[in-house]
Amino acid sequence: MKDTASPKSTVVSLAQLLTEQPASPPPGWIEPGLLPPQGILFVGGEPKVGKSLLVANLALALATRAGGHLLSAPQGLNHFLNAAREAAAEVIVLDPLYSTHDRDENDTHSMAALCQSLLRLRDGCKAALIVVHHVRKSIGHREIGSAFRGSSALHAVGDSYLLLTRPSANLAAAIELRFQFRYAAPPPSRLLQLDPHTLWFSAAGLAPSKAAERKKVEQQDVTQALAGLGEQARYNQLRQQVMDLTACSKRTAQLAIHEACQQGLLVQADGQYRLPL
Repeated sequence: MKDTASPKSTVVSLAQLLTEQPASPPPGWIEPGLLPPQGILFVGGEPKVGKSLLVANLALALATRAGGHLLSAPQGLNHFLNAAREAAAEVIVLDPLYSTHDRDENDTHSMAALCQSLLRLRDGCKAALIVVHHVRKSIGHREIGSAFRGSSALHAVGDSYLLLTRPSANLAAAIELRFQFRYAAPPPSRLLQLDPHTLWFSAAGLAPSKAAERKKVEQQDVTQALAGLGEQARYNQLRQQVMDLTACSKRTAQLAIHEACQQGLLVQADGQYRLPL
């Protein structure tokens, strides 16, 4: 009678699991933690701010450092997978995102399906993804991941988000970088300067701290925001305009609008806000 070997147990204790983990996490492609191995980094910003140029800088730096690849793959998930596997790609750049699909970006179901395709591409190739995407026309000063255009489903799939903005006119820098990480606190915002001859970005120091940002919203700011929208505006439009004008939080804008109404500086009627006659 033959002895049958008992199957190897697939259940491990927490102590065994911990001992099998590496002593330290593997290094990311872009430190500190901006692009982890097999992570998904979203890069966004307003038109012509320099998104593609910055990503080209990053891709060139990665290729020079570690033999990475900048892919321009044909459309379709299988084509992406095959091209990435053939190139043994470790970092895949999708620039811009809208050129890789034909779905409605404002439809949550469609974008959820697209997010699943991004995850399948990442898992199938064991590669990290850098996704260049546009942001909404009107975003708050503190919005980062939620500032990207389209359904909020995109805000749920990324591991990190990098937002490019134009800094204040009094700062001698080309762009400001703002960060958001899914599993860690973000580093401070940073400034970059662009060399017009080499088209290469270089560090230009840290952006002004939040403590130096303006917090208080004056009543004339509210009336000015309304005037900038026309004769009247809905609440969400007015609130966003106040946020954009003063770089305040959503809560601060709400309180300022409420106070302006109480003081008779604004009139609310039929869901619209207007200046008093």
